[in-house]
Amino acid sequence: MLELSITLPIRVQNGGYFISRGVGRHPARRLDSLEVIFVEKGTLTIQEEGTVFEVHAGESLLLWPHRRHKGIEDFPAELRFYWLHFEVDEQSAPSAWSTLLSVQQHGKTGDPQAMVALFRQFLTEQEKLQRSPALEFILLLILQQLSHVAGHELPPDEAGVNLAWKARQLIGTQFHLPISTSSLAKELHCNADYLGRVFRRVFHLTLTEAIHRQRVRAAEKLLLNDAVSLKEVAVRCGFNDAGYFRQIFRKHTGLTPGVWKRRYCKEHINSA
Repeated sequence: MLELSITLPIRVQNGGYFISRGVGRHPARRLDSLEVIFVEKGTLTIQEEGTVFEVHAGESLLLWPHRRHKGIEDFPAELRFYWLHFEVDEQSAPSAWSTLLSVQQHGKTGDPQAMVALFRQFLTEQEKLQRSPALEFILLLILQQLSHVAGHELPPDEAGVNLAWKARQLIGTQFHLPISTSSLAKELHCNADYLGRVFRRVFHLTLTEAIHRQRVRAAEKLLLNDAVSLKEVAVRCGFNDAGYFRQIFRKHTGLTPGVWKRRYCKEHINSA
């Protein structure tokens, strides 16, 4: 038996998933804990002390303890975001926290699907009757994801970066079509091998993985509709074969489409 003594510099309080109904705004308050917010859809406008942040889809925001923050606009109807409150051990922070992780207060992640998957995993662990140390580990992975993007993203003027972002935009709008590395390269008028290399350097995954992740993300939403069959979900998300769709879906989520649907319909959700 392997026995380890693990000391983490953080402690999770709680987290959740906010779905707007198009009314109300973020309350004005001053917390004793840090809060990390990740916007999945829409734009969250929030003010911390004298600074106003507009947090768009795919972006994160850290709110600092003991600073007053408040919403300055009503929630848009399409807004959805994950939130998580946590504390940092001040004694551990200088050696274990600051040295290893450097997270910008407001930033854009290079892999929104990975962030969503981590928050969903967190919410699943949170629902368990017995508190799990996995909550702190998942939070560290979330912060590491933000730190990784901030520390390793290529300079905006480096050759190929704009091309990679254009490819990502095409994937986001054409994932339901029979796209591939070669078809994306043809549309962007560049070499397929070169496009694959720069895309992987910027986003730390292959074009094929990015296409699959986008398709799986779309499938997750469609699966919440009981009127849509599994075969129809697969076709609408760019998979011609339902069996292959199940295989890719399970690879990226760890669950079959049916199990995912039963589990995440009961997600820890709050709305206003």
